[in-house]
Amino acid sequence: MTTKVKIGIIGSGGIAAAHARAYLSFPDVEIIGVADIIPGKAQSFIDDLGIEGATACNSVAELVKLDIEAVSVCTPNVAHHSASVEALHAGKHVLVEKPLAVTLEQGVDMVKAAKANDRLLSVGFQPRYDPNMKAIKELIHSGTLGDVYYMQAGGGRRRGMPGGTFINKELAGAGAMADIGCYSLDLVLNALDYPKPLTVSAYTSNHFGTNSKYHPEADKFEVEDFGVAMVRLEGGKVLNFKISWAMHMDTLGPTLFLGTDAGLKLTPAGQGPWSGVWDGGIGSISLFHDVNDHHVETSIPVQEHNVDIFAEKVRDFVTAVKEGKPAPIPAEEILINQAIIDGILRSSELGKEVEIHIPEI
Repeated sequence: MTTKVKIGIIGSGGIAAAHARAYLSFPDVEIIGVADIIPGKAQSFIDDLGIEGATACNSVAELVKLDIEAVSVCTPNVAHHSASVEALHAGKHVLVEKPLAVTLEQGVDMVKAAKANDRLLSVGFQPRYDPNMKAIKELIHSGTLGDVYYMQAGGGRRRGMPGGTFINKELAGAGAMADIGCYSLDLVLNALDYPKPLTVSAYTSNHFGTNSKYHPEADKFEVEDFGVAMVRLEGGKVLNFKISWAMHMDTLGPTLFLGTDAGLKLTPAGQGPWSGVWDGGIGSISLFHDVNDHHVETSIPVQEHNVDIFAEKVRDFVTAVKEGKPAPIPAEEILINQAIIDGILRSSELGKEVEIHIPEI
């Protein structure tokens, strides 16, 4: 008889439902409980998804007292820190949705809690499971590009602004930078094994979110809907990072890796006003060589696949818990991602370049 991994879910919104459906599809997983601070919401979630035998809880403290090994943290961003730390101190492994936290300090605290309790803290970056993303990292590691010295990442939606908790500074911490920017950062940083950032000079704005002509909740809009940054990284590398939820333009350009021997260009998949950013799909991959006035562009076939990257993310976490493996997407790595976003917001507020310091943990 297969031993089932016993899971709890913290939060009961849309992303929690995606986690629950993934868990329910695995024969070696059992959802034991669901927690939500809004009375009755956890039970409604359990009933709607037909999670047999699950207990509805009104707090994280109540949930972690159940017989569970691990939790998915699916709360608004502001609660990622408190829910994760409480679960980790209770001896539970944690899969936390992106972004890791609202502030760098919170992220550091979460990583410390995981280390202190010898528990997994993995972050929900499902684009890692796209076979094309894996192929890009392998290509860069093969040395085909030579020494990669410049990266351009990000992209822009023509119109793609969310509402609710996403636009509240206290609840979300940041806007487009954290919501979709974290994926673009992970694409380039993961491909290069996460070099540490040194400095960042950035600009952010929210001309569209705060204008009732473009957003129905303009009076409540508190975060950035556009940002651009120049990030210096260790090893003599630089990252030009740009992101937007809305703009009067069709694109902010492709993702680029410039190397001493070749260059790589990626375009995101998708069409329409909500496309144009890297969030899990690649439209095209091109390799460029220029030698002795011969200009060579090679189109690399994009792998068509039926991989459910979200389910793969959850599956990988379950396997790590079950087999005692390291966190699939370790929070220590994503702390670098968080530090860059933190630096961007600080630089924009101060109007000057700032240094990025990530404390030793």
